[in-house]
Amino acid sequence: MNTYNDNATAISAVLSDYFRGVFNGDVTLLEHIFHPQALVSGDINGQEYFKTLEQYLNGVKNRKSPHTLGETFRMEILSIEIINAIAVAKVHLPMFEFNYYDLLSLSKVGGQWVIVNKLLTNVNL
Repeated sequence: MNTYNDNATAISAVLSDYFRGVFNGDVTLLEHIFHPQALVSGDINGQEYFKTLEQYLNGVKNRKSPHTLGETFRMEILSIEIINAIAVAKVHLPMFEFNYYDLLSLSKVGGQWVIVNKLLTNVNL
């Protein structure tokens, strides 16, 4: 049985891959850490945002990445809560002149932690 610390370490690794995938526009990496049936939803400046994983990844694939645009990497984990084989992570992704906050739901599927839901919003400064 995995301990809380083992799970927290594994989830932190998934979140690190998530940050790298988003920052570098690495769709292959993102596909590996999201469950294929994951949903992405939220609001951006008051506009509703609902995407399937495929739609979300297509958007990442067809945009310039923060890395390509020369942005400084400032993404960070704010908190992780784990209960058995489910978890929620609150993360901060300042990029593209946005101040994104995500709530990522994760599940342990086949012994691996994967993102099953992404909620996002932009918080104006």
